[in-house]
Amino acid sequence: MKQTIFLLAVLVITGVVQGKVDLVTLPKRDKVQLTIYNSADMTLVREGRDLTLKNGKNKLQFSWANTLIDPTSLEMLPKADADKIDIADLTYPPRVRNLGLWNIKSGVSGKVPVEITYLTSGLSWRAFYMGTLTEDEKTMRLQGYVRVTNNSGEDYENAQTRLIVGKVYILDQIADLARRKYPYGRPGEVVPRPRFVGAPPMKKAKEEIERLAEWAGDALRFEPKEIKKEGLSEYFLYTIEGTETILTGWSKRLLSFDIDEVPVVNLYKYEQERYGNSVVRFLSFKNDKEHKLGETPIPGGMLKVYRSADDKGHLSYTGQSSFKYIPVDEDVELNLGAVANVVVEPTLMDYSTANYRFDRRGNISGWDEVRKFKIEVRNTREIGVKVEIQRNFNTQYWDLEKSGDFDEFERVDLDTVKFTLILEPRSKKKFEYVLRTYHGVRREET
Repeated sequence: MKQTIFLLAVLVITGVVQGKVDLVTLPKRDKVQLTIYNSADMTLVREGRDLTLKNGKNKLQFSWANTLIDPTSLEMLPKADADKIDIADLTYPPRVRNLGLWNIKSGVSGKVPVEITYLTSGLSWRAFYMGTLTEDEKTMRLQGYVRVTNNSGEDYENAQTRLIVGKVYILDQIADLARRKYPYGRPGEVVPRPRFVGAPPMKKAKEEIERLAEWAGDALRFEPKEIKKEGLSEYFLYTIEGTETILTGWSKRLLSFDIDEVPVVNLYKYEQERYGNSVVRFLSFKNDKEHKLGETPIPGGMLKVYRSADDKGHLSYTGQSSFKYIPVDEDVELNLGAVANVVVEPTLMDYSTANYRFDRRGNISGWDEVRKFKIEVRNTREIGVKVEIQRNFNTQYWDLEKSGDFDEFERVDLDTVKFTLILEPRSKKKFEYVLRTYHGVRREET
């Protein structure tokens, strides 16, 4: 249902005896700017309109019915002849809902540009991404998008859209303020929004279909817009190039960036304590200039990854992962989920105990536990892979004897080691290690 802010100017001629009152419908907005936050349900709206004023006292009637505008946030500033125009006050008539009256004293007559600002609820945005790996999976085309959703009750045509990344804390929810019965009085009292206003439902539905059909035609001619980005202290501002029409009840997808051949690292990890018996695939890159990024932070969102399947442009789905805000020069490692085409199989080959120690009463006070493991790694893919195998020992008192076909070995911390293997396409490797752990007084002897 179309729901539009109704804005009228009432021109009042004052004197000893009040003359006639002219009721003039204002022209449409000349321009509108939306600044949409992603961490709170809040949008700052700036509207530019030309008011037709007469020399003397004027009254401006503003209604926010069927919208989520916070009436207590309304402000108006003249953009010309500011020294001759006094916006005296904004009053809310008693027992009248969704209506405010601006009292304006003007020293000029004619059209005067003004800016009306307010906070509204119901507008939101989120970021999402598409990554397309090359066939060798060494680089990725990374496309960023934002989806702006409008459930504010108000259509915003040809709006300049700006998106804010960063935490903002508000004492009152804008939607609660907008739904109060009156702008004054008890702040907790809310009023349900009526379902239909004005024309009968069938007529309104017909108008809506015609309006949406016209808008859909414009959407088909959509071209990617550039998004300008700049830092604002702890916030980051993304300004979308040009203007967008964002209708209430609709969402619109906007291209944020499109970067080809971003260098990436594919890594397969195996760690029983964390992932069970599955091998998990990770994709990593860095938000820096070397990776053709690094100009701005990347808002958190969901990345869906595909792989080029052939030279005809066909894609195969690889996986997806969500991530948080990525600052400039920060690494990101995305978990794409468990895979079946890379297999790690650890096998306990032998277990024994040795080197017993006894106390004065003949009780065992120390011993060694010796475990022999064989680990087989298979790559069934048509491309080479890098695999990290992490083994946890649950004790910091141990020794390790390793042998076999692995590329790197690293002691990660007191009770963890990591083996790194590079496997050619459709290949396998095996290695073994003997783990000796010390218990009781044997810990002090080693």
